[in-house]
Amino acid sequence: MNSTLHSKLRRMALATVLGLAVAGPVTMAGQAQAEDIRIAHVYDKTGALEAYAKQSHIGLMMGLEYATGGTMEVNGRKLVVIEKDTQTKPDIAKAVLAEAYGDDNADIAVGPVASGVALAMLPVAEEYEKLLIVEPAVADSITGEAWNRYIFRTGRNSSQDAIANAVALGKEGVTIATLAQDYAFGRDGVAAFRDALAPTGAKLAVEEYVPTDTQDFTASAQRIFDQMKDQPGRKFLFIIWAGANNPIGKIKAMEPERFGIEIATGGNILAAMAAYKALPGMEGATYYYYDIPKNPVNDWLVTEHQKRHESPPDFFTAGGMTAGIAVVEALKKAGSTDTEALITAMEGMEFQTPKGKMVFRPEDHQALQSMYHFKIKVDPAVAWGIPELVRELTIEDMNIPIKNKK
Repeated sequence: MNSTLHSKLRRMALATVLGLAVAGPVTMAGQAQAEDIRIAHVYDKTGALEAYAKQSHIGLMMGLEYATGGTMEVNGRKLVVIEKDTQTKPDIAKAVLAEAYGDDNADIAVGPVASGVALAMLPVAEEYEKLLIVEPAVADSITGEAWNRYIFRTGRNSSQDAIANAVALGKEGVTIATLAQDYAFGRDGVAAFRDALAPTGAKLAVEEYVPTDTQDFTASAQRIFDQMKDQPGRKFLFIIWAGANNPIGKIKAMEPERFGIEIATGGNILAAMAAYKALPGMEGATYYYYDIPKNPVNDWLVTEHQKRHESPPDFFTAGGMTAGIAVVEALKKAGSTDTEALITAMEGMEFQTPKGKMVFRPEDHQALQSMYHFKIKVDPAVAWGIPELVRELTIEDMNIPIKNKK
């Protein structure tokens, strides 16, 4: 007996036992509970990506609020959000997602932050035949070779990051080195960047990978400098990094400009972009910066977040809000919490987000979306380097490859 069938029979048997055991007032309470729509936020609440996770949860709750007009109800049913902490550990993530679906009767799950954690969660959604909306984990493999039909992603993928940054950096005569974390996020990111860079005429000469907990980048940087210093033309060190120990400041202190090497990177949270102040004029591409998109959804997010938290919404706040909006729009369109009805409703679904229009591509359920080519401006009154918009890369501007095999 395969694991999926075994799981179905187990759940059916459990439901039968519970049904026989329930009587009188308890039945009424069970019916009342069943009327709630239960959304599990299964995310990396503790661990190396805790700062990202906090933003994601704030955004999710604001997205649900915005999309329901403040009622926190859809189709007359109350939305109940259950929080589960993966501790940024794949094995724990699998267990708590199964708990959310099986014990807490979650209709839909959202999360997590870390790509490695997300990859561990995908088969659980398939086993329970319930939706997992991945936000904000980035690795291409999530909607690529590891994908299944119960997975949708509102977050951008590695290819969207890569194509946008290739547009920003890639030109004839340019040579690029990459420095990335040695796990799914970093390796998928570099692979997608390599593919996206090829048509631009630029050359990817060096790929350097380091453990996620690396704090001393001297040896890695020196290897890159040694291989790049004699390259002709314009030279970039493109850094792909998530979480703590971002190497930008430390590598900048090693003066790569001595070898004609410029540091480049994509967007990040505001705290991490403090290091960008040392890099005026740096170009790259970002998923979100609160002052770039001009639309009613983002206007509401910026205003309300500033009012409630005395700060602008950050990188992952926008993503969390997007996931919340997607959940509500899918429930409205489907008219129920039935998984098959939700899948039908969501495939090809267009919805408005803080970044403007997004569309779930039917083939892999990846949300197609705009990205933003930026150039860093430094303002002494602002604590971070400001990414000023050079060009919005719309859905139509980017040919995002389909990488799943299913």
